[in-house]
Amino acid sequence: MLNVSAKAHSLRYAKARGRLYAQRQTLDQLRQGQIPKGDPIAVARSAAILAAKRTAEWIVMCHPIPLDWVGVDFAVGSDHIEVTAEVQSVWKTGVEMEALTAVSAALLNLYDMLKPIDSNLRMGDIELLEKRGGKSDFRDRLPRPLRAAVVVVSDSTYRGEREDRSGKTIREFLEAEGIGVDFLTVVPDEQEEIAGVLRQLADQEGVDLILTTGGTGLGPRDVTPEATRAVIDKEIPGIAEAIRRHGRDRTPYAALSREVCGVRGRTLIVNLPGSVKGVRESLQVLFPGLQHAFAMLWGGGHEETGQR
Repeated sequence: MLNVSAKAHSLRYAKARGRLYAQRQTLDQLRQGQIPKGDPIAVARSAAILAAKRTAEWIVMCHPIPLDWVGVDFAVGSDHIEVTAEVQSVWKTGVEMEALTAVSAALLNLYDMLKPIDSNLRMGDIELLEKRGGKSDFRDRLPRPLRAAVVVVSDSTYRGEREDRSGKTIREFLEAEGIGVDFLTVVPDEQEEIAGVLRQLADQEGVDLILTTGGTGLGPRDVTPEATRAVIDKEIPGIAEAIRRHGRDRTPYAALSREVCGVRGRTLIVNLPGSVKGVRESLQVLFPGLQHAFAMLWGGGHEETGQR
């Protein structure tokens, strides 16, 4: 199994389809309710729902997923029965296998109930029609590449006593997302100095995104949130809430972090924790959805972001 513990929850949806081909006489008997074993449609619908919920028990590498909804529809044509299954869940990974499993189970149960009267049954055309959810649904096509800056806030790193690892982690992550990092600077835990660097990067350098790391705890010299709040025009509490909520699912200490996030002009400033692990987890939950902020900052609306 793949490790999906770092992924954030999102609304997942999948739709699949399949067909059972049968003789016309068999389909006529089905419409007239003359199948010896009972009602194939009712049985197949129940089987599909049960199979979707138990997909991980027989698709070896699938994760057990708490499903919020399974819908199964049937259409009887001239030479086939078409089964359509839809599955929805708010979870870390997709539900396409659940939808395909539901269709397969429905077809197998239809086959079992119709085989006494039709020896020419054939299953086929099983396919995934649609899937939504996950990072691919929240990736904006922006008119130009973003320019970013990373600010490492640490007395010991500033004095050369400790190697910067968090800042480098941020830079590597952003570059993998196609975002250029124009500046990576280290400053001491001094509120005015931090605020000054943030103003310079936003006002003079005109970067789009500033990510800070460090100085967000409860220590006497942890003043990054205060410095950030002093320079932003608008606070965006949802970003910090997402960081803390995601972190709190992994360690109770995340609740003690005091990140502040907001906008100065057209520059987005986001505080991240100081640890490499905290930085990486925070970035995983924020991207790529965070880029939608720039579609709005640059004058676009929710309908104009070009998502897909």
